Amino acid sequence: MFTSVIVGSFILCFSIQTCSGVKYEPNWNSIDSRPLPAWYDDAKIGMFINWGVYSVPSYHDEWFWYWWKGPKPNPSVVKLMEKFYPPTFTYADFASEFKAEFYDPLKWVDIIEHSGAKYVVLSTKHHEGFTMYPSKYSFNWNSVDVGPNKDLIKYIFAYLAGSDVHFGIYHSLFEWFNPLYLQDKANNYTTQKFVKEKGMAELYEIVEMYRPDVVWSDGDWEATSTYWNATQFLAWLYNDSPVKDSVVVNDRWGYDSTCKHGGFLTCTDRFNPGKLQKRKWENAMTLDRVSWGFRRDACLADFYSMEELLELLIHTISYGGNILINVGPTPYGTFSPIYEERFRQLGSWLKINGEGIYSTKPWTHQNDTITSKVWYTSPKADKKAVYGFFMNWPIDNELTLGSVSGPSLAGVTLVGSNKTLTWESSGSGIKINIPPHNIREMPCLWAWALKFTFH
Repeated sequence: MFTSVIVGSFILCFSIQTCSGVKYEPNWNSIDSRPLPAWYDDAKIGMFINWGVYSVPSYHDEWFWYWWKGPKPNPSVVKLMEKFYPPTFTYADFASEFKAEFYDPLKWVDIIEHSGAKYVVLSTKHHEGFTMYPSKYSFNWNSVDVGPNKDLIKYIFAYLAGSDVHFGIYHSLFEWFNPLYLQDKANNYTTQKFVKEKGMAELYEIVEMYRPDVVWSDGDWEATSTYWNATQFLAWLYNDSPVKDSVVVNDRWGYDSTCKHGGFLTCTDRFNPGKLQKRKWENAMTLDRVSWGFRRDACLADFYSMEELLELLIHTISYGGNILINVGPTPYGTFSPIYEERFRQLGSWLKINGEGIYSTKPWTHQNDTITSKVWYTSPKADKKAVYGFFMNWPIDNELTLGSVSGPSLAGVTLVGSNKTLTWESSGSGIKINIPPHNIREMPCLWAWALKFTFH
């Protein structure tokens, strides 16, 4: 037996024994009927970690191999290889330079836990096919046989065990240049040699090895979910896997399923629909606006500022989404300082304002009818409270809102401050007196929160 409830338009499960007692069939109608475990909607914020051999060339983006040897080569990538590498050099040669010599999983976990993220999605394989763990289906093209000579997944999994951060994995369904995949593709996907011998076999292997609470699939756009045997895998995942009651998945299981089927919707990279959705969704975005992987040629302007990140985060959560914030580690196993700074700043902000972020739901209004830079959330546990996040401190120390009604309002406080604010009715809304802008008295440096309580 399980208990579920509709929050907004999302079906969520309560209790850790979330979805037991139901046998899911390997078809989309049955798979889509599974309620989403409640922890995921409550978590709101995740950290995405995209790491692989592509961090060695660390140029252009994580599709470096494709831009070099794919059907439409990128001139700048080709020029780089011709200028600095011998003609006999292959992409596989980059793996020996992927040493992760300064990889300290305890440092990674410290950054994760201090970021305020409540789940992490760590890449186990990108489209290049290199697995970040000792897969028996990827001989001599994995992080134990070549390069770092260690399992890069198990340490994060082990050190997060028992914490309040859920562990998840990202895994590509396809591989650009795998001969088995190219053979299936040439056969118009009427054969499934790659799926059975490598692609889907690895997903079963990963779930058994690392028991992730998130399985984030990608590489879905060239074939249907039928070719990938996706519904068979998801039925096993929901019925018989070691994480059947807690696991959540995304929608990228074939071009016929993206933005339609699975668990939460990702639809496109950096998905941000700007309105409430009928199903739970996630905004997977990159702090580096250009790439998901580490780039040596990145400049400061390529990265989201803290103000930009927080506005995007609040906007996403106000519309009922989760946000998955990406970092691309270096080939030597560290986070560049700009990434570490952003995540630690985010954690410090959430220590103060997290009560208006975690375990919230969309309110009647998502943003204000007068002041567009104000966004609202509503705590699930308190029906008489609402949070309003404002991005710009008012110059005249007055904030006029059109979405909050004065007669029903009992009190207004500035989150993180012991000051109770005064207000007065203004038309159909209210005008709030905000304390003068004194940085020593401000609860945080960016994006402040008001807590409204109602009669």
